[in-house]
Amino acid sequence: MSRRRKLTPEEAELWQRVAASARPMLPNRPATGAAPGEKPKPKTAPWSPPPFALGERARQTNPGHDLLPSIADQLASQPLRIDKRMHQQMTRGKLVPESRIDLHGMTLGEAHPELVRFVLSAHGAGKRLVLVITGKGKERDDEGPIPRRVGVLRHQLPHWLSQAPLRGIVLQVTPAHYRHGGGGAFYVYLRRPR
Repeated sequence: MSRRRKLTPEEAELWQRVAASARPMLPNRPATGAAPGEKPKPKTAPWSPPPFALGERARQTNPGHDLLPSIADQLASQPLRIDKRMHQQMTRGKLVPESRIDLHGMTLGEAHPELVRFVLSAHGAGKRLVLVITGKGKERDDEGPIPRRVGVLRHQLPHWLSQAPLRGIVLQVTPAHYRHGGGGAFYVYLRRPR
């Protein structure tokens, strides 16, 4: 790599005459204003992160490419319809469910009527907190181009509980604590019977 040498005074004078006789190729473009030996100044300032203060919450980033949020996220985004303290005790596993149903091994057609019958009978008996066990689902070989969700019953349960005839008696649905089944079970908090 060769070093650039400085222009002699005669060369600099010659350069000034040539530059004065030149016509710009793009007349509407503003001139840079840099002398022949100088480096041009950058047009924009370098990027710097936005200002922040210690303890400030991070700004929201893009949610990613997941089109459907997880069941826990869906249930957490629902409004709280029971006492906050009661909800905290329930999610921490401090409350013991009064009744439970296990839907393992059932198809959608078998599980839905069983769930409706169970919740209606528990409500009629005056029970407030019931446990519905759906299981987490099995990983199966995915042969087709369209991916299938694991745990069909687990994904269908919140939808069933928000439809008639259960919509009027179910107050809150939350994922169960790990001692009561974790991700494969749900607490269903019922209204008081009238």
